[in-house]
Amino acid sequence: MPVRLPRPLCSALLVLAAGCTTVGPAADGPAAGRELDAPGLRAAALAAADLGAGYTVVLMNPGQDTAPDQERETADVPACQPVLDAVAPRKAASGPSAEADLSVTRAGDPDGAVYAGLLAFGPGRAERLQGELDQVLAHCSGFTSAVGGGAAPGRAVTTRHRLTRADTPTPEGADAVTAFTLTNESGAVTLSQRALLARVGTALAVFSTVGTGRQPAAEPDPEVVRAQLAKLRAAQRG
Repeated sequence: MPVRLPRPLCSALLVLAAGCTTVGPAADGPAAGRELDAPGLRAAALAAADLGAGYTVVLMNPGQDTAPDQERETADVPACQPVLDAVAPRKAASGPSAEADLSVTRAGDPDGAVYAGLLAFGPGRAERLQGELDQVLAHCSGFTSAVGGGAAPGRAVTTRHRLTRADTPTPEGADAVTAFTLTNESGAVTLSQRALLARVGTALAVFSTVGTGRQPAAEPDPEVVRAQLAKLRAAQRG
């Protein structure tokens, strides 16, 4: 079974953003900084030169991991649906003004790859969106999903999931942080994804790692998180 969790997690925020209402300009706080456009956000993404020796950074094209409606995974608990829309997202009607996705690996640590998504928003939307995600985590812990079946429900593929919020200190450079672990228990090997969402002014940075079986997903590399948040903050300050 292919691991599809890392990059699509960023699209969960797009799904939630599509359902958010417009909010006032002051919600991101007095030090929110300027909103970044697409070139500015890509320039704010980490490069290998921003990290120590041994790191490799690949900047990817966002928005390519979408699934047709007939393959949509449906949760038996409605409050959990945004999480599954992250795993196999559909195109959102609205979302961030800009997005940049990247992967970071380190020599000698093949299991510690970090996938990151940077999302830029207008004033107030980043804070509102993080609040929406917090609500999902408060009402969704264990659930079952189904894919396919159509006219033959008995042929639908079902999967068990667990979603656990993780207590984590706010990293340097972030205004707020939300962390959680999502598991996919559809077979003999459990797939897990650990995610850390940090809000920096008008932007969100999502860091995630993947684990399988007895090797659960590791905490995203603190050095990668620190360096990316610092570069994102500097870009917003101009």
